[in-house]
Amino acid sequence: MTRKFFGTDGIRGRTNAGTMTAATAMRVGQAAGTWFLRGAHRHRVVIGKDTRLSGYMMENALVAGFTSVGMDVIMTGPLPTPAIAMLTREMRADLGVMISASHNPFEDNGIKLFGPDGYKLSDEAELGIEALMGGEIALADARDIGRARRVEDARGRYIHAVKASLPDSVRLDGLKIVVDCAHGAAYQVTPAALWELGAEVIAIGVEPDGTNINAGVGSTSLAAIKARVVAEQADIGIALDGDADRLIVVDERGETVDGDQIMALIGSSLARQGLLKGGAVVATVMSNLGLERFLEAHDIGLLRTAVGDRHVLEAMRAKGCNVGGEQSGHMILTDHATTGDGTIAALQVLAALVRAKKPASEVLHLFDRVPQLLRNVRFAGGKPLEHDAVKRSIAEAEAALNGKGRLVIRPSGTEPVIRVMAEGDDAGEVEAAVASICAAVEEAAA
Repeated sequence: MTRKFFGTDGIRGRTNAGTMTAATAMRVGQAAGTWFLRGAHRHRVVIGKDTRLSGYMMENALVAGFTSVGMDVIMTGPLPTPAIAMLTREMRADLGVMISASHNPFEDNGIKLFGPDGYKLSDEAELGIEALMGGEIALADARDIGRARRVEDARGRYIHAVKASLPDSVRLDGLKIVVDCAHGAAYQVTPAALWELGAEVIAIGVEPDGTNINAGVGSTSLAAIKARVVAEQADIGIALDGDADRLIVVDERGETVDGDQIMALIGSSLARQGLLKGGAVVATVMSNLGLERFLEAHDIGLLRTAVGDRHVLEAMRAKGCNVGGEQSGHMILTDHATTGDGTIAALQVLAALVRAKKPASEVLHLFDRVPQLLRNVRFAGGKPLEHDAVKRSIAEAEAALNGKGRLVIRPSGTEPVIRVMAEGDDAGEVEAAVASICAAVEEAAA
């Protein structure tokens, strides 16, 4: 079945354009509610959101949809995506919903769904919900329409949960931390959690107005936090994205520490303690070869997946691993959460800093990145990767790298773009490989 609504991470798009409308949200509520109406118990759904202006509209539409098929609704207000996954399990709900477009600008919004176990829905469930959206949905009898209520202690529950991910002996006293919440979902909870653990907290990106989420702040716009860390002479900077499932760190010098370095730190730390499960870290094909070599030197495997935290989590569950993520900053630590959680990952980084008693620049840069280059080639139509000239160019580039690097050539799942990535020890060879393949793709697509 061809997907009309669900993409790689729920439903996402520009608000009031295409599919991301109030009408769609209500239909999602009706269909997802119907899909999860199983058993004789009173059914309930937990709904959270980030700080986008359109969140009010989408929340109300989802509430109407769920209650119309007989499901009760619990609304939390602005909370990180992982908080909704956690509360879905904790409140014994049948379903969890996060209204967010993550790191996208405020004009976009999205709907992410979690099952009763707190994990994102399977392909089967998403396809089943899509099928229901296209047909007639039985509405509840007037007597059985659901009720809606807002819980006031959701933020406190999540703060308690993230703090519990650290041993009681770990305190953050003496650390000066700049935290950038991207004017997003974590603007209250993450600064509070760090402060409660003893840190001196300097918070930026904590004044949401509905339209400024991710605007010049957050994990995809690091200039603000880098400048603030240096100006304040802080020990470290923590940058989250709009729904706080992504983390990028900035050391005391203002240098970026990406997801690969964070996975190296957490994975090797757990391995030393005998707590790394599955004997490996799970990352995507985009993670740097330097990470792979670092882990190999520490007798830790690296399992690579397709791009997307959903694929990472699937592999982690299949292989029994407890550390995984993406270079972009999605960190999944299944000992503590069922989805990516930027705040929990940040606490693991901070704990390592406390134990080492060294500057962040010495603790967090564990390997040198291998030169890596990614370019996108837009095409009008067809399948350029199937052209003989493109295949020859790829084969020639692989031969030139000759085991000293690797290629990742893949079509985008959301737009007519071919992504060409190469990495290797010689930056010139990497650039030449990418340039030749891109030229071949452009010619084939002409």
